[in-house]
Amino acid sequence: MTIHQIIVFLIIFPLSQVQSELEIVISNTKNDQGVVQVLLFESSDGFPDAPEKAYKSFQAEIKNNQAKISLSAIPKGEYAISAFHDTDGDGKMRTGIFGVPKDRYGFSNDAKGRMGPPSFEDASFKVFGDKKEEVRINLR
Repeated sequence: MTIHQIIVFLIIFPLSQVQSELEIVISNTKNDQGVVQVLLFESSDGFPDAPEKAYKSFQAEIKNNQAKISLSAIPKGEYAISAFHDTDGDGKMRTGIFGVPKDRYGFSNDAKGRMGPPSFEDASFKVFGDKKEEVRINLR
């Protein structure tokens, strides 16, 4: 490798690895009991409810009917978030007849689906990798 190639590599490589901070604020929990379960997806595969296919999964403590998560080193790209208030802390959303959720839930962009969850595209947002991003989700 020539000195010119090394210099180009040192300039280009860090730019391709630009990462962001991401703050997720989830509000409108029923109370402060339990936790908020959060899944961060980088594609539609598994969205919104397959934790094994999520890019990252988290539990967030609730204070004053709100949960906050701060993440660093998130690569630039397109993501979508699903979240629910896990009142009993078992990691599973409680559902009633016909699969209707009993727990409060929400998605990035406050996206809503028809007769089911929203699509990844409706819930998706971009992380540009050069600044702190904030995503707010209001549970319903």
